[in-house]
Amino acid sequence: MPFFKTLSTRTRRQLLFAPFAIGTMLVIGSIGFRSLGNHGWLDAIYLAAQTVTTVGYGDITLATRAERLFATVYMILGVGTVLYSLTVIAQAIVQSELIGALTSRRKRANIEKMQDHYIVCGAGRVGRRVIRYLVQQGLKVIVIESDPVRLEELRELAIEVLEGDATIEANLLQAGVAKAKGLAACLPDDASNVYVVLTARGLNPSVHIVSRAVEEQAEPTLLRAGASRVVAPTIIGGQSMARALIKPAIADFMDTIVAETHDLVFEEFAVASTSVFCGKRLSETHIGSSYDLIIVGIRRAGGHLVFHPSGETRIEDGDLLLVIGTAEGVKQLKEANN
Repeated sequence: MPFFKTLSTRTRRQLLFAPFAIGTMLVIGSIGFRSLGNHGWLDAIYLAAQTVTTVGYGDITLATRAERLFATVYMILGVGTVLYSLTVIAQAIVQSELIGALTSRRKRANIEKMQDHYIVCGAGRVGRRVIRYLVQQGLKVIVIESDPVRLEELRELAIEVLEGDATIEANLLQAGVAKAKGLAACLPDDASNVYVVLTARGLNPSVHIVSRAVEEQAEPTLLRAGASRVVAPTIIGGQSMARALIKPAIADFMDTIVAETHDLVFEEFAVASTSVFCGKRLSETHIGSSYDLIIVGIRRAGGHLVFHPSGETRIEDGDLLLVIGTAEGVKQLKEANN
């Protein structure tokens, strides 16, 4: 239960002990009144409940001296136990409300400070993989999800989670879409993804949006709505299976790169005017020999892709270098490019 999880370990123990203590006192009182007085079990339970709740005796009287002596001791112990238990319960409720309010306020403050982060709408099978990869890359992530079960799973990760419908504009605004670097629309139906893409594009014209397409025919609609890229998992999965069937060596190589095993990674580097590589020919950078990397392509600022560039290719401001190589080489190039 979310309420129980917000409490400290000590308060949890006290909260579990409180109903046990009340029940124990009722049992002790019922047995005492039943044994010392001429009462049936129902009257004995009734007397015990009257005592611990401080209601008093009005309709049933205590006839014997032993019964009155027991009632005196029982009043002191029983009423004290019940008051303590009720205090613990009230304290736990107040503590939970305070923690919830403070957590919500802190979450809003953290999100308001975030910029150049990534928003993932939907934490289903596709969304969880996107989230896992972004977290592995050490990137700032905000997830919008409405399913309570998935929310519980997400709370175990060190990421910001917003409970709500991603198709609602207010939730996208609360997630900081206006300052986000990228957004992944991973909802389970194309209509919802179209609405998310359309709304996000209107709120931030420069945000990079990647959307899932459940049906193949939804791709052009998502692109018209404003998606930068559309990914259809069923199509990609089918292509991957076909490649593994007829070209297993190529499939193994691609899987190695995608899974980042054997220390091989694909990476892209944006070249700014302040970069040490800007304005130089590719051969002058010594990227291949110095960093043990292969430049497989250069995407120009206008979108043109230069595949397998030669050493005479000049690197310009706004270029995107597409490289493949070792993780250590990628790290060194990133440091040099900055």
